[in-house]
Amino acid sequence: MSVTIKDVAKKAGVSPSTVSRVLSNNTRISRETSQKVRDVMEELGYHPNIMAKSLVSRTTESICVILPKPAEELFLNMFFMELIRGIVTQANRSGYDVVISSGGSEQEEIEAVSRLLKGKRVDGAILLYSRKDDRVVEFLKNNQFPFVLVGRSEKYPDILSVDNDNVQAAYDATKHLISLGHQRIGFVSGPPNHIVSRDRMKGYVTALDEAGLAMRKDWIVEGEFLQESGYRAMSFFMNLPERPTALVVVDDLVSLGVLRGLHELGYKVPEDLCIVSFNNLSIAELSTPPVSSMDIGIYNLGYTASQALIQSIQHDGEQQFQKRHIIPHRLVIRESSIYSPPKPS
Repeated sequence: MSVTIKDVAKKAGVSPSTVSRVLSNNTRISRETSQKVRDVMEELGYHPNIMAKSLVSRTTESICVILPKPAEELFLNMFFMELIRGIVTQANRSGYDVVISSGGSEQEEIEAVSRLLKGKRVDGAILLYSRKDDRVVEFLKNNQFPFVLVGRSEKYPDILSVDNDNVQAAYDATKHLISLGHQRIGFVSGPPNHIVSRDRMKGYVTALDEAGLAMRKDWIVEGEFLQESGYRAMSFFMNLPERPTALVVVDDLVSLGVLRGLHELGYKVPEDLCIVSFNNLSIAELSTPPVSSMDIGIYNLGYTASQALIQSIQHDGEQQFQKRHIIPHRLVIRESSIYSPPKPS
């Protein structure tokens, strides 16, 4: 015979309504009582009827993560794995499940999120990317669905979002190279329609301008957040009549492609080219040589995004919450940027 909510209540010494409130993560229940009830649930092997619970509470206690492109391509970059780890950890602690959906285009993303939210299969959504004139953001906002954006929206600055100060982070990365004496600094960027690419480009340009250094279009290459983009960039950069002596690279996975391309062309890092990258993934530390990288707190980005969304869902507009959350960054200096170029004669 299956365990019921009354069995749990009797064993825990509380009322059935208290057990129900624990299941719905009601903030009126003390942490001590909540933990006691959950311990009894585990001891008795009680599993709530999700369908019945949804009908009563009008929630599914599930959130969805919308991936901005086909998952098989996205998961080549460990940034997203770490981001999702933060999302899932916090969601599970709050008693929420996570559904992952993806689409090959903005329209497919809209169709996916529409099925999940209009079909009452999830309570809210997390978007992992911010793009210029993002139709998915517009769809969610216009339909008043709970959602949080990892990044920022130029069109809707008032939406719930979690981000870094990417302008300042790129400025700091570029200033680090300038402080080493570099005057010819290039930039390997991401897709130009992504806000993070634009913000990091802005920080790079601001640092150069402040130092009185030239920003040359032939020292900027745009691509995807993939290793192949960095590899292709090296074929271009190292064949220029006047090439950069240092690079700011938009992503660690891209910097891995940069290193591979330089190795095949016979160049050394940092002697021939210094590199500073972003995200501080494990590959940055384990690459040859280890790459200096801007730690942007990827896990905290995901954890905070999940926390902010669930708070918004649970309080359903009853309280005013902080709309924009900024995760701090720090530069981790490694071998790829410790070489100073000879001073010009």
